[in-house]
Amino acid sequence: ASNVNSTVPKGGRPSDYEPRSSSTSSGSVRNFSTSDSSTNVKLLVDNAIESSDNDVVIFSKTYCPYCSAAKHLFAEQMPEIKVQVIELDEAPDGDLMQAYLMERSGQRTVPNVFVKGNHLGGNDATQSAYKSGKLMELLKQGP
Repeated sequence: ASNVNSTVPKGGRPSDYEPRSSSTSSGSVRNFSTSDSSTNVKLLVDNAIESSDNDVVIFSKTYCPYCSAAKHLFAEQMPEIKVQVIELDEAPDGDLMQAYLMERSGQRTVPNVFVKGNHLGGNDATQSAYKSGKLMELLKQGP
């Protein structure tokens, strides 16, 4: 049997190195286990998409030209629309968010655009929906 304290540096306390439970009374302690991170990511993504505060949510990457085109469309052509942009390359769990977006929408690429809680698609679908008038119709609908 291995000694539990064998991973504790000299002078360290075992409690400093043991995994923390998410059920601790301190709200500031975060459990970094995969399942908890995945749950937090799902909640973050779902809340952003389904929030009545956002007409449009764009999951983006700062260096992506297609993302820039989608963001530019809303900024220039529809400045009155409430748009939340989540830059996956700057988010701490951006890779997990992108994996969850694949699970939720069937699309792994960015931009990944949602309108009134519904998946629209990428830049091509967004630009096409704008040109055809479908985007304005989607924006007029409730969530």
